[in-house]
Amino acid sequence: MSERKVRVRFAPSPTGALHIGGVRTALYNYLFARQHGGDLIFRIEDTDSNRFVPGAEEYIIESFKWLGINFDEGVSFGGNYGPYRQSERRDIYKKYVQVLLDSGKAYIAFDTPAELDAKRQEISNFQYDASTRMSMRNSLTLSKEEVDALIADGKQYVVRFKIEPDEDVHVHDIIRGEVVINSSILDDKVLYKSADELPTYHLANIVDDHLMEVSHVIRGEEWLPSAPLHVLLYRAFGWADTMPQFAHLPLLLKPDGNGKLSKRDGDRLGFPVFPLEWHDPKTGEVSSGYRESGYLPEAVINFLALLGWNPGNDQELMSMDELVKLFDLHRCSKAGAKFDFEKGKWFNHEYILKKSNEDVAGLFMPVLKEHAIEAPMDKVVTVVGLMKDRVSFIKDLWETCKFFFVAPTEYDEKTRKKRWKEDSPERMLELADVLEALDDFSLENQEAVVMKWIEDKGYHLGNIMNAFRLTLVGEGKGPHMFDISAVLGKEETLRRIRRAVEVLK
Repeated sequence: MSERKVRVRFAPSPTGALHIGGVRTALYNYLFARQHGGDLIFRIEDTDSNRFVPGAEEYIIESFKWLGINFDEGVSFGGNYGPYRQSERRDIYKKYVQVLLDSGKAYIAFDTPAELDAKRQEISNFQYDASTRMSMRNSLTLSKEEVDALIADGKQYVVRFKIEPDEDVHVHDIIRGEVVINSSILDDKVLYKSADELPTYHLANIVDDHLMEVSHVIRGEEWLPSAPLHVLLYRAFGWADTMPQFAHLPLLLKPDGNGKLSKRDGDRLGFPVFPLEWHDPKTGEVSSGYRESGYLPEAVINFLALLGWNPGNDQELMSMDELVKLFDLHRCSKAGAKFDFEKGKWFNHEYILKKSNEDVAGLFMPVLKEHAIEAPMDKVVTVVGLMKDRVSFIKDLWETCKFFFVAPTEYDEKTRKKRWKEDSPERMLELADVLEALDDFSLENQEAVVMKWIEDKGYHLGNIMNAFRLTLVGEGKGPHMFDISAVLGKEETLRRIRRAVEVLK
């Protein structure tokens, strides 16, 4: 096994938006493949034609493009193991269904839904298995002639896997160790349905993984109960020696830890559970996405990586390259990971801080345009440099620093009552005269001259600066005062002071 080339796959169904838990599964597969110099395959599992949703496949591909998770082969990427869409592999599956039938490892069953319901009424906790199969209508109880006649007559049937009872099935899991399940609790799973001439997930994924030479199956914990069946199928085909290694990842849990994370949790608590905004073509419902909510892709990647895995140290901020170096399936948790969406915001804040002021300004420019603001790039770069440490999202910069671009038209009443003193109008007009006399309006020169003026006049520093802030900002917020006035420039600073004095008299 250790000599095989690492080949892993992410195989979503095109049944709607991609859940953030699926994104994490794909990320772990990506990190594992890159660390081992292996291949990451993108396969579409669309055998359930009833649940197909138009646009879902394109949505999934666009999500990974935005996140920077790149595939080596698969649907839309090409490769030597195609086709990679299961609906295009019908003839391949039929061949392997026949292999199981010919070897006596599977059988044809004609039981109708009504007949199965009747059995469930007759036998409590009915299961189609070794204890019941001989009382059902299938190729084990019917003659070959009867079976052939039914098929020739167009009767619908399924092919079931014949599971031998009372055998301990061992699943070697990289994360969970040795998992042992007794085969008696497994039913004779349906592997193929004549109605649509398509296999079920269980057969299709075993055949595809084998033919695509998949070395490791890294998937969600919800597939662990199916793993014994998959081990038995590998054995039935004679593929036990090349069976992939399994790793079942911990579930993503609701923020309170009670149950699996769902879209309803996001709707209720106000956070996305999809990478991109999703417009459901069937219901018209629009669901929020991380991209449209203002998250940076690298922040989402870092946040997701640490939900169920840790690097073995206290490091939290890691680039994709660092994650590739540090990732180890053995450091994945067995227990589910609580989805702490507030931590996700913290990561976004940290990644905004890591970006250059020029990069943040570039991302902020479209927000300014939405508010009909045309500003020179150098001014925007300076402003975001002063203010980016105060926000978790780029879009929040507008509310935080719009006073740099739009003069206040009204003044916060609470700040006015507290900070605007009886002598404030007179002092502000004096300050305007001091600033107007400056030829050098740099931050440093303004500060030196104004501080000397306050000292020489014996004025109260806090009263002057608080009133100054109210005139320029309209409320009691913002960075260092002379940072603000330097960005606004002499003309705008004087205009704002004198207008405020008129309004606040």
